[in-house]
Amino acid sequence: MLYNVRLNVLNSRNKNNQLAYLRVFWSLLFLITVLLCPLSAFSEEKTYDLVIIGASTGGTSAAMQAQSSGLKTLVIAQGEWWGGMLTSAGVSAVDGNHKLQGGNYKLFRDALIDHYGSNEALATGWVSHTQFEPDVGAAILNNFLSGESAPSVSFNSQLVSVRKQNGLFLITYENSKGETVETRSLFLIDATPLGDVAALLGVAYDLGMESHQITGEKLAPEESNDIVQDLTYVAILEKRDDAKLLEKPTQYNPENFRCACNPDKILESGINDCEQMLNYGRLPNNKFMINWPNCGNDYYLNMIKKTPKERAEALEEAKQYTLAFVYFLQHELGFTNLQIAENMFPTKDNLPMEAYHREGRRIEGLTRLKDFHLQSPYEHKLYRSGIAVGDYPIDHHHKQNPDAPEIDHISIQIPAYSVPLGALIPKGGPENFIVAEKSVSVSNIVNGTTRLQPVIMGIGQAAGAVVSIAINEGKKLSEVSVRAVQQKLLDRGAYIQPFCDVPPDHEHFQVVQRIGATGILKGFGVPYLWANEMWFYPERMISEYEYVQGLEDFLGESIHLPASGKQMTYDFLLKSLLAIKDLSVVQELKELNIPQPQEDYYLNRLDVSILLDKYLNPFSREISPNGDWQNN
Repeated sequence: MLYNVRLNVLNSRNKNNQLAYLRVFWSLLFLITVLLCPLSAFSEEKTYDLVIIGASTGGTSAAMQAQSSGLKTLVIAQGEWWGGMLTSAGVSAVDGNHKLQGGNYKLFRDALIDHYGSNEALATGWVSHTQFEPDVGAAILNNFLSGESAPSVSFNSQLVSVRKQNGLFLITYENSKGETVETRSLFLIDATPLGDVAALLGVAYDLGMESHQITGEKLAPEESNDIVQDLTYVAILEKRDDAKLLEKPTQYNPENFRCACNPDKILESGINDCEQMLNYGRLPNNKFMINWPNCGNDYYLNMIKKTPKERAEALEEAKQYTLAFVYFLQHELGFTNLQIAENMFPTKDNLPMEAYHREGRRIEGLTRLKDFHLQSPYEHKLYRSGIAVGDYPIDHHHKQNPDAPEIDHISIQIPAYSVPLGALIPKGGPENFIVAEKSVSVSNIVNGTTRLQPVIMGIGQAAGAVVSIAINEGKKLSEVSVRAVQQKLLDRGAYIQPFCDVPPDHEHFQVVQRIGATGILKGFGVPYLWANEMWFYPERMISEYEYVQGLEDFLGESIHLPASGKQMTYDFLLKSLLAIKDLSVVQELKELNIPQPQEDYYLNRLDVSILLDKYLNPFSREISPNGDWQNN
């Protein structure tokens, strides 16, 4: 390069000496800059549409949605796998949503079926209908997020700082090579398990249990505290004739685990209670997920305000506690044919790369989802802005903390539910920032169900959808249409309403979802043990009164049409549409040339949904992220 600089000087000397010297100056300056700066600073585009902090379950799903929308995306990941709790933390037994498989979760599960061969091949343990080996899940997700259109990703990286500057987010991180990198983005997603990015940006959040005076929840404690759920450092065991037994851990105390199971108790199935405990998390190919809450490897640890070094030291204690439980299984209970699975994770000790955090910070969002919203969704409005669904009961882990109030959260009977968009967006900003993991705006009690894998995948996908619409339409996050977000999710086969009897492959799935999200026709909740459900009953007949009540709620005014408990007919529906005077389509409704069936032709709920979706266009009425009707 120095030769080229000298040649330029000689060729220009007779023409313009001043210009030649300038060329020398800038060439030398460029050379010095290249020598002093890492090449990555020049090879990397520094401004992105979207930066996602965390390759967690929610972050992975957000990245999948961003990829499908063609966004220029960077993911900054602390570990080296996609998937978070599903893979890196080893929680590869999925809780809930067996009848609500949609969107990215369905894509993931379908790929698992392709790998293992059948639905039945995933139902290896009794805790879940979907169980798999973590490395298989990680490979599937990596396949989803590879290729030319895939987002950029910086694995094994540490976030240093994040702040707003000139309308953009300025993010500094240390990559796997130890280099400090600065990048900018228009939009930012916090997909960390503990809500660390929200805290760096000064977003208000709650931590621990709020009192019932704050949330209005009857089972909330008398006084607020900072107690979070127990975490778990999972272990994956494998069955081998030549199993390697652990040496006794330094802090081993067998009394911690005595009540995990009863080896003398024989169940009706013919196996003893301890074998049944292991079968809880049985995975394909003779492997076992050890994530046992009853005198097992749950561990209480509040990491939120600890430094990175303190977190690492505390997590090592949790890891040692899990090793002690594995030692107990091998040496006290006699499972000498089980060892920690080798080559499952890219770690020296063959344990997961991260712990399973059930709870962290929960932002103060545009709305807060509470237990009574789940119990009685149609007495409130949040269901209208649903963007993800769940059906798992409210399940809390507090057995390792003697200071935790004894609250039987699981006694709260809830049907399947929707998570509102407003729970993902911080109240008061910063603008164009959204969360996509467990730090959504829910109460401590509700966190006991929204924390689970399929719900978080839905939340992450929704976060990616909101950002993609904002970028494609040149809008701020706060300006994006909720109905546009919901429609984008429906187009990807995702649920926004938890109707288990009209799945995504149903011909009129989107129709039923749109009608349900308006409340014109409502679902029927059935809370039952570990299989909470919400049914639409598409074939059920509908009364005139039920229909008019829902329609008037949607319109915000009376249509002045007498209604009774009689079954609704086609003629009554047409009269109701013509009675809507304030809609611009009234003339079109009068001129509808619908084949007229017999006057006493009765309509079921699906018939009504199809006609309303076609001629009323229910998504034409906009709502706010917390479900309020907007003036169109």
